Amino acid sequence: MAALMNRARLRAPVRERGMEMVDILHRIGVTSSPDAVYAALTTVDGLASWWTQDTDGDGNVGGVIRFRFEPGGFDMKVLEAQPSERVRWEVVDGPEEWIGTQIRFEIKQEDGFTIVLFRHEGWKEPVEFMYHCSTKWATFLMSLKKLIETGKGEPAPHDVKISNWH
Repeated sequence: MAALMNRARLRAPVRERGMEMVDILHRIGVTSSPDAVYAALTTVDGLASWWTQDTDGDGNVGGVIRFRFEPGGFDMKVLEAQPSERVRWEVVDGPEEWIGTQIRFEIKQEDGFTIVLFRHEGWKEPVEFMYHCSTKWATFLMSLKKLIETGKGEPAPHDVKISNWH
């Protein structure tokens, strides 16, 4: 019961600067090393193999990575990259709802798995686009898992289409 209560607390909105902020949260386990997960999150080739094939930029701290999808995309400034532990980006260009939000991947080992705790944090409100993005993040995180465990992910444009928004 305590574990369920802790999980429920993770879903609660956080308060920031007097505003209610909401986050997208996911957890996956990968049967590989933290180093393999970290490489898939920090190299252009790795990112292009699970998120979108149209990826370029600089994955080093301070660099900007550009992710393109039909019909738009996102630019992420790399804020943090701690090998095999954490990757954090800030959205600097893309849809209005995303600008200023942060993407965080926490990496840890647990019971033979590399656990990835994912957060897309700082949404101003839970608009319908956030519902869509939460589901898409889940599909792309499964693509990350598939890439690391089998050598082949399902990045855009080969990703699962979940609705009329793709």
